[in-house]
Amino acid sequence: MEGRDVTYSIVARDPATGQLGVAVQSHWFAAGDLVMWAEPGVGAVATQALVEVSHGPLGLTLMRDGVSAEEAVRARVEADEGRENRQLAMVDAQGVAAAHTGARCIREAGHRTGDAYSVQANMMMNDTVWDAMASAYESSSAPDLAHRLLDALDAAEAEGGDIRGKQAAGILVVRARPGERSWEDVVVHLRVDDHPEPLPEIRRLVDLKFAYDRLDSAEKLEQAGDLGAAYEEQRAALEAFPRNEEIAFWTAVSLAEKGRIDEACDTIQIASGANPGWVELLRRLARDGYLGVSTEALERLLASAATD
Repeated sequence: MEGRDVTYSIVARDPATGQLGVAVQSHWFAAGDLVMWAEPGVGAVATQALVEVSHGPLGLTLMRDGVSAEEAVRARVEADEGRENRQLAMVDAQGVAAAHTGARCIREAGHRTGDAYSVQANMMMNDTVWDAMASAYESSSAPDLAHRLLDALDAAEAEGGDIRGKQAAGILVVRARPGERSWEDVVVHLRVDDHPEPLPEIRRLVDLKFAYDRLDSAEKLEQAGDLGAAYEEQRAALEAFPRNEEIAFWTAVSLAEKGRIDEACDTIQIASGANPGWVELLRRLARDGYLGVSTEALERLLASAATD
């Protein structure tokens, strides 16, 4: 039996935002590439155990055509000759959740569906994993769907997790409805394909993704002329990752453009201390007219950035 059987996952719809998501941890390399499927305005799918990857895209097709998650799971299971070796879970855009655990999935295996979510696991150390996941998801106080999904994965691991250990994790969250620019429909899509501690690492990456989202927001605010609001976004990102050189550099630039040179000089050292290339970038920004500071302020910034 192939190792891809070792998996626990969750699919869910956030009732507050309508976002749809799926998250997974498995002792199988790059498991997220096989397990996770989601589409805004349609639903989310987790296909696992002896994975039938086609359940992902074909399940989404059924839900896109107006079939409920319950009907879509039933249809896919009925069409699958290997159904007894599979696990399949779906949630649709209306919050209907459904799941299947085949009778020949390696123990301990099972699932639990709740209000707009389903948790499922196979080849677990203990048969309490999926109930622990459900309880963690329902009781999570995290402010967004992504972190509530991660809380469910953490609960699975705390309950014993995969009988063979840890290797890969992934998370995919999409918006409630598709927008005019499809590339903005994905809230977060991250994978840890091979890591001794995949769950802490995927959580770190999600937090970092949200910090970079703040940088994107800051750039848009700057373009709109709201430098104060832009700086607040950068400041929040830097508070979350105080040693991140990219965040530090652009925060320093914003501080300088707001006339807060002392703070800018302190902050830019975080970046330049990690990589002297930031000093050259500062010079190029000034030379090409992208830096709105006085010559005196620029000299102070460059002197601080060049300080080891």
